[in-house]
Amino acid sequence: MADTVLYEVSDGLATITLNRPEAMNAMNVTAKVALREAARTAADDDAVRAVLLTAAGDRAFCVGQDLKEHVGLLAAGSEQTMTTVREHYNPIVRALAGAPKPVVAAVNGVAAGAGFGFALAADYRVVAETAAFNTSFAGVGLTADSGISWTLPRVVGPSRATDLLFFPRSITAQEAYELGIANRLVPADQLRTEAEKVARALAEGPTVAYASIKEAVAYGLTHTLDETLEEEGVLQTRAGLSEDHTIAVKAFVNKEKPKYLGR
Repeated sequence: MADTVLYEVSDGLATITLNRPEAMNAMNVTAKVALREAARTAADDDAVRAVLLTAAGDRAFCVGQDLKEHVGLLAAGSEQTMTTVREHYNPIVRALAGAPKPVVAAVNGVAAGAGFGFALAADYRVVAETAAFNTSFAGVGLTADSGISWTLPRVVGPSRATDLLFFPRSITAQEAYELGIANRLVPADQLRTEAEKVARALAEGPTVAYASIKEAVAYGLTHTLDETLEEEGVLQTRAGLSEDHTIAVKAFVNKEKPKYLGR
């Protein structure tokens, strides 16, 4: 991985750190490629049972596209300005949202544009009280990308999502919590500790069940009740046949804490 994105795995937890604090973790081509490969690696590695997406510095989680680089590419007539959504942002969001394991975002500062999209692609967001969110796209004459047109309406509702996309503004951490964008608010100096605590708890949990929960929720949002009931049956069978289910049942009967294997 390039040093614009750091990647490490410890005890089943993969930590992906956006590492351009001097640029508010804006996404240049190098960072986009590195994040794409890190997200794919974490999603595909069976030894990884949870993912923590975080960022260096205290000003920004990610302010989205690096506009300084973008202006240069536009002036040069580079095709990358038109292909980056397909080549970079889409694969990143697919890897995070589709990972068969929980993904936690630790939002330390401003999450704007694609940065907001990356946070929404996570399953759980731990947010510093000093953080803020902004869709940003319309402010630079662009439409939504990074999955925001799919994720944001499902979190805040279509009407509110349209308002936030038409009229970009800074959404405070408190408002984000009230809207359901933030799952947990914490003081800024406790963010990394609390986010790691959440992510490690998930890394020690029943991974197959978590993957099935992610699939069930995503499926239910776009299917009928009858279709969803059928899918729940399929997913429950898979979870029920997992080693973790057997471990959990035995631990319950013996009044012990289960030690899951993630399979």
